[in-house]
Amino acid sequence: MKRVLITGTAGFIGFHLAKLLLSEGFRVHGYDGMTDYYDVALKNRRHQMLLQNPGFSATEDLLESHEKLKQVGDEFQPDVIVHLAGQAGVRYSLEDPRSYIDSNIVGTFNVMEVAREHKVEHLLMASTSSVYGANEVMPFTEVEKADTPLTIYSATKKANEAMGHSYAHLWNLPTTMFRFFTVYGTWGRPDLALYKFVDAILDDRPIDIYNHGDMYRDFTNVDDLVRGIRLLIDSPPVRPDSADDIEEGDSLSPVAPWRVVNIGNGDKVRLLDFVEAIEEAVGKKAIRNYMPIQMGDVPATWADTDLLQRLTGYRPQTDFKVGIAQFVEWFRDYHGK
Repeated sequence: MKRVLITGTAGFIGFHLAKLLLSEGFRVHGYDGMTDYYDVALKNRRHQMLLQNPGFSATEDLLESHEKLKQVGDEFQPDVIVHLAGQAGVRYSLEDPRSYIDSNIVGTFNVMEVAREHKVEHLLMASTSSVYGANEVMPFTEVEKADTPLTIYSATKKANEAMGHSYAHLWNLPTTMFRFFTVYGTWGRPDLALYKFVDAILDDRPIDIYNHGDMYRDFTNVDDLVRGIRLLIDSPPVRPDSADDIEEGDSLSPVAPWRVVNIGNGDKVRLLDFVEAIEEAVGKKAIRNYMPIQMGDVPATWADTDLLQRLTGYRPQTDFKVGIAQFVEWFRDYHGK
């Protein structure tokens, strides 16, 4: 079975992906910096759960540590690398932009170097729907330009896409970038809206609703997301002979085995509908604090998922109300509320 190195396995998405791959018999080595951007106890709990599986091993260190990452690559000898680690959060990038450069630029370069040195079959790296920035034509498609990032977070992810393309071209390294759309679900991050809203409602604290609720997001359940990644592992891009060989709507590069793929639910949901679904699942009304839109925020995101379906035969479709109910059940159990 394939050996998969996943960065960010103590994180929200990395944990779920590792769990899925382990259930299918993959050997998985996790690499995570265990930074204190949010509660490290939650990260430790995720890793402890993964370590119950004999197919999982882990290294705790920063992406910026090239020597440690190189050592892991030399010892584990991965067939595939899935790079999910990095400094997350659109809003936090306004407070500490340097952490995004260190982790998302330098750290990603180190991951790409390991992939190059070991000639992996497929390098898959996380980007974000935020790279679409000021684009207004929706749903967002991978072949449209994404040259107007609005935060340093999205700018670093756009840079990762460009870095990945150059390595794919230079070293014939099959590389897939995936753009995530507003991921939510069990074992989620405390800085994400769903977690914050549920926590506040249960504690009778107000929730901040930006742009007075006139916002739309393509809410994607984490189980759907990692299923998409799992299937993409088996679809490495192949360098085309010419641009004429690329099908319409495919983001495949004409000069490299590189493509970018949206992973979203393929629907836009109004923020106020999302809040109402949370209230219903919790069984309690929120105290709503309506706010203007935050600096760097976009009013709407919505993914075109045709390319994902074309490549994998799969299209995420978990209804956000179902996903929210699952999260609330997990939250109450985890926190004893």
